Amino acid sequence: MTRWTADSIPPLTGRRAVVTGANSGLGLHTAFELARHGADVIMAVRDQAKGEQAHNRISTALRSNAGSGRVSLAALDLADLASVRAFADEQAGVPLHLLVNNAGVMAIPRRETADGFEMQLGTNHLGHAALTFRLLPALVAAGAPGPASRVVTVSSGMHRRGRMDFDDLMGERSYKPWTAYGQSKLANLLFMAELERRLEAAGLPVASYGAHPGYADTNLQSVGPRMSGSAIGERMTSIGNRLLAQPASQGALPTLYAATVEGLPPGSYVGPDGLFEQRGHPQVVGRSKEAQSTADAARLWDVTEELVGIRFQDVVSRIDAAQG
Repeated sequence: MTRWTADSIPPLTGRRAVVTGANSGLGLHTAFELARHGADVIMAVRDQAKGEQAHNRISTALRSNAGSGRVSLAALDLADLASVRAFADEQAGVPLHLLVNNAGVMAIPRRETADGFEMQLGTNHLGHAALTFRLLPALVAAGAPGPASRVVTVSSGMHRRGRMDFDDLMGERSYKPWTAYGQSKLANLLFMAELERRLEAAGLPVASYGAHPGYADTNLQSVGPRMSGSAIGERMTSIGNRLLAQPASQGALPTLYAATVEGLPPGSYVGPDGLFEQRGHPQVVGRSKEAQSTADAARLWDVTEELVGIRFQDVVSRIDAAQG
C-alpha cells in the first residue's frame, strides 16, 4: 500500500489558507506544502521578526521547488483577543478555504493571557475558538460554491492525559504544566467535534477536522524548561528530539492530510500510523473516551462562547441575513 506523503496533496490553485504559528515547526512546513501545491497562504504569527525569517525561507523554497502558490505574513497573537479580532477584521470580505489552528504552547509555568486566561488554555483553545468564530463568514463564502471549506485543529496525543476541570478551568487553585497542557489539547478535540456538529446542524458548507503530529522535532518542547530556568530539562528535551522524534516535516503530514484529502469524513481525527501514534504516515486515529464526551463538548462550547464574547449562533444569523 502506498503511504500518503506531501507529494500526494492535490492541486490547490485558487485556494486561500490561514495557518497559525507558521513561523516554525509544524506550522512552517504546513504553510510551505500548501503553498507548494498552489494555495495562497497567510502566515499568522505573533513574532513578526521570526515571521519575516520564515516568510523569506518559504519564499526561497517555493522558488527552488517551482511552487505555484504564495505566502504572506500577518500579525496574530492568540493570547490576546483584541489581536484575534484585528486579524479577522483584516481578512474580512475575502473567501477563506482553509483555517489551520496550529499555534500553541506546551507545559509552561503558569502565565495569563492579555484577557486573564491561563496561557495554555487561552492560547491553544480559546484564541483559536475566537479566531474560528470570527473567520466563519469567510469560510462559508469560500465553501458555498464548491467543496466545503475546512477548519483543522491541531491537538496532541497528550489529550489522552487531559481532563476538563470545569471547577478550576484556569488552574487558579492548582496548576501543573503538563496537566494544563493535556486539558488544552483535550479542549481542542472537544471543540473540533462540537464545531462539526454545529456546522452540520446549521447547514453551513464548512467541515471540521482534528490532527496530531505524534512526537515531532520542534522547538515547542524546549519552551517550558527554558521558561522554568531548567537547563537540564532543556538539554534532555534536545537529546530526546534528536534521538526519538520524527522531523517536523513528517509531523506536519497529519495536518496536511486532514486539510486536503478528498472524501475525508468531517469530524475525523488524523495522526501517525506508527507505534503509539508517535511517528509514521497519516491515518484516521481514535480519541480518548473523554474526547468523545458530547456532554463535555457542549459544556465547553458554552463556556468558550462566554469567555471569548462571541456566540456561534449570532455569527450564523449574521451569515444568513447577509445571504438574504
